[in-house]
Amino acid sequence: MPERRPAAGTVRLDAGDAAELIEMLSFLADWLDDSDSSADFAGSLRRFTSGGYSLADLQADLARFTFLLGDDGERFFNGSEQQ
Repeated sequence: MPERRPAAGTVRLDAGDAAELIEMLSFLADWLDDSDSSADFAGSLRRFTSGGYSLADLQADLARFTFLLGDDGERFFNGSEQQ
């Protein structure tokens, strides 16, 4: 019997790899929440994206990605200011 392939657009990720990815994305989100680094980074991101992608957009995407990978969703549902 031929091997079943995942549907187009489906990606399978080992649970251990997902946990490591959650940790890295959470680390980046925490770093971006830090007032010392966020001001410098916000300006750099604005220049790099010609203003099309803000620090708030990046923080929201990081929260969404970690939630979709299996994080508890606290940052996604409550926002980073609740941390």
